[in-house]
Amino acid sequence: MLAACFDCPGGPEKLYVKEVEKPHPGEGEVLVKVSASALNRADLLQRRGKYPPPKGASDILGLEAAGSVAGLGPGCKGRWKTGDAVMALLSGGGQAEYVTVPEGYLMPIPHDMTFIQAAAIPEAWLTAFQLLHFVGKVQKGERVLIHAGASGVGMAAIQLVRLAKAIPIVTAGTQEKLKATANTGAAAGFNYKNEDFSEKVLTFTQGSGVDIILDCVGGSYWEKNLNCLSTDGRWIIYGLLSGGEVHGDLFARLLSKRASIHTSLLRSRDKEYKERLVKAFTEDVLPYFSGGTSPHLQPVVDSIYPLHEIAEAHRLMEENKNIGKIVIKM
Repeated sequence: MLAACFDCPGGPEKLYVKEVEKPHPGEGEVLVKVSASALNRADLLQRRGKYPPPKGASDILGLEAAGSVAGLGPGCKGRWKTGDAVMALLSGGGQAEYVTVPEGYLMPIPHDMTFIQAAAIPEAWLTAFQLLHFVGKVQKGERVLIHAGASGVGMAAIQLVRLAKAIPIVTAGTQEKLKATANTGAAAGFNYKNEDFSEKVLTFTQGSGVDIILDCVGGSYWEKNLNCLSTDGRWIIYGLLSGGEVHGDLFARLLSKRASIHTSLLRSRDKEYKERLVKAFTEDVLPYFSGGTSPHLQPVVDSIYPLHEIAEAHRLMEENKNIGKIVIKM
C-alpha cells in the first residue's frame, strides 16, 4: 500500500509517499481501507522528531481516518462488518491506504456525510469533547475561552460548548478567522495580535471572567489567562505552541483565584480510556451530525490535498492559515 513517510526529522520537504507493507488486523482489530485522513499539529511535531508515536503504534503519520471496513481480526465482537462506513481515532497510521484500528476506536459515519467530512471529526472533536467533559466538566451557562478558535479543535469546541448550553469565547489571529468562528457559534472573538484578549474577555463577561480556558498556546499566555480566569476557574493546557516556560509568580496568582490547572494529551491515553471516550462521543454527540437535528453539528474543512501533496498540506498548517481541518484524500 502507499503511505506518507519521512526518513529523518525535518521540514515538510522530508515527506514523501512510498510503498509499504499492508497491515494485518490483530486480536480485536479492524482493517480499514482509508478514503481520507486529516492533519493535526501532532503530525507536524512527529515529522520534526519532537513527538514520537506511543509504543506499539504505527510510525506512519495520521491520527484520524475515514473509510470502509476491509477486514476483521480474530476476537472482534461483531459490531462491524465488511463494507461499513467508519471513522476512527488512531495513534498513528492514518495517512496510508489501509490502517488497523482497535474496534472500540471506530465510529459509524452519519448517512448524509462524506468521507472527507468524516475524516475531519475523530481527533479534533474527540479532543475537544474530552477537554470539555472528561477534564473540564463544563456546566450549563459557563463561559469557555477557546484559544486558536479557528483550528480544527477550536471549531469543534465552539460547537460542543454550544451543545452543552455554555458560552464560547475565542481568540484568533485574523479578522477572517474571527468571522468564521462567529459563523460557527462563538459569542465573542478577539484578535490576540492587536488587542489584549484578557481585557476584552473581562469587559465581555462584565468583570467575572471565564470558567474554563482551553489552551494550546502555553507559556506566553499565562498572565493573560490568569487575568481573565474566574474564581475557581479551570485552565486546561493541551498544547504548547509558544513553549512551556513561565517567568513570574504563577502559583500565587493561581492560588489567589483558587483556580486549577489541568493538562491533557489524547494520543498517549490507554486503550480503555479511548474506548470510553469514543463510546460517550458516539452516544452523546454523534447523533447531532445527522441532518435535521438541532443544534446541528458540522465538521469544518479548510482544504483537501491528495496524498502525494502531503508536504504542501504540512506547509499550509505550519503557516497557520487554515480555518478548520486540512484533509488528505487517498
